[in-house]
Amino acid sequence: MQQTGPYISEFGIETLSNGLPGFKNLKAVHWNYSRPALFETSVARGEGRVAKDGPLVVETGQHTGRSANDKFVVRDETTEDTIWWDNNKSMSPDQFDVLLADMLAHAEGKELFVQDLFGGADPVHRLPTRAITEFAWHSLFIQHLLIEADKSELPSFKPEFTVINLPSFRADPTRHGSDSETVIACNFKRRVVLIGGTSYAGETKKSVFSMLNYLLPAKRVMPMHCSINVGDEDDSAVFFGLSGTGKTTLSADPNRTLVGDDEHGWSESGVFNFEGGCYAKMIRLSEEAEPEIYATTKRFATVLENVVMDPDARTLDLDDASLTENTRGAYPLDYIPNASLTGRASHPQNIIMLTADAFGVLPPIAKLTPSQAMYHFLSGYTAKVAGTEKGVKEPQATFSTCFGAPFMPRHPSEYGNLLRDLIAEHNVGCWLVNTGWTGGPYGEGERMPIKATRALLAAALDGTLGNADMRLDTNFGFEVPITVPGVDAKILTPRDTWADPGKYDIQAQALVQMFIESFKKFEDHVDPDVRAAAPKAA
Repeated sequence: MQQTGPYISEFGIETLSNGLPGFKNLKAVHWNYSRPALFETSVARGEGRVAKDGPLVVETGQHTGRSANDKFVVRDETTEDTIWWDNNKSMSPDQFDVLLADMLAHAEGKELFVQDLFGGADPVHRLPTRAITEFAWHSLFIQHLLIEADKSELPSFKPEFTVINLPSFRADPTRHGSDSETVIACNFKRRVVLIGGTSYAGETKKSVFSMLNYLLPAKRVMPMHCSINVGDEDDSAVFFGLSGTGKTTLSADPNRTLVGDDEHGWSESGVFNFEGGCYAKMIRLSEEAEPEIYATTKRFATVLENVVMDPDARTLDLDDASLTENTRGAYPLDYIPNASLTGRASHPQNIIMLTADAFGVLPPIAKLTPSQAMYHFLSGYTAKVAGTEKGVKEPQATFSTCFGAPFMPRHPSEYGNLLRDLIAEHNVGCWLVNTGWTGGPYGEGERMPIKATRALLAAALDGTLGNADMRLDTNFGFEVPITVPGVDAKILTPRDTWADPGKYDIQAQALVQMFIESFKKFEDHVDPDVRAAAPKAA
């Protein structure tokens, strides 16, 4: 339906009688369309094709992942002293104003799709969000990924955050201060994000995450790039990790209830999902290994990004990476059979930090002290998986602080100190899990067996691993189990999996030095016990 009537923004964007921020002469505004209507409209407009079992298959063109180098934050009196500028590119308020005006002008004569949604399942801390998109399938995507307002809430819905996404707009670096024709401009004072020049839908989702990452710490609420599931005893578990490290896969456990697969908050009441859906990697998805996620590829209106489909039979080839390694599926959370109906759970009993170690050095699981947990959280060691970001063709070792540096507007120490306080307050067990390589580095070793990872996680979450015999890792100082039922004991000691143990020793010390070098920028922001948790150089 279309909506009319005045709405006065409290956040500095002029609005017109149709409730949109400064748009004029639009051909049509499609407001809060239902899932079937958006699906039908996407197909009718030629934005996507229908696969055999009902999902919508779309292609994003040039951008098949996030454009991290094209993201900017407006630098003004609000953000000058609150943004981590070493990690965020700046844009002036004047450049943002010009960009906004040009995008509004570009939209004249177009049809736009609007969704009024919530970022956050916690009724106290949720963020009313208005997503304005050029594509119908982008509107369907964000409807899947955020939390829909009840029909009774829509008449009085007042957005506190607005995302405007116009893929056909091309930025001008000279005029707008961008680096290319693609731009993601975040204005935290006005609570607006502008996206242009990219069809990758994940930019809209991550814009909501960035806004919540900025707003929540001031309220002593911890925003987390993580998945969460919960057992029958209300024993929730948090899984930190970058895309491709296994957050979605490992949290989709048939024996536990899924709270959410990517973005959450930890408040005074417990943990809560920022989202109402999942955004899972689809490349080489296995029905045997990941049955719950695989089943979503056969559901109505699941959005499949850059998944290859036979044009005649309309069957999917999930193994085909010809468009990108970063094939994705977006679907509502209730497409997962054991998903939480509330998106909320109690304070966690365990925190899992996932890393895809491209060097094959780290053990499949290690027990962390609170100080080690903060050290590894701030370090955020993993590997960028092929296709997750533009230009990444194969896994590359990286240190992404808080396991989500691209989405962290504030200094990492703010998030790290808040997490440390919450771990101590609620006596949370902490584990480092390597879902990367064993038996050698990427190109020589093999990916860690997912069955072994699942068995180790089950033992950690049910408490049995806490009582296992442990050895002290000589390089990193954390405890590693010696034997675990159902797991090949050899992989628990990575050195034993290498054909040449001497090469392992060299590689391990090289990784130790990388940790030490990376952490230098945080040493002045942490207590002595956290500095002492660093791995030891030989």
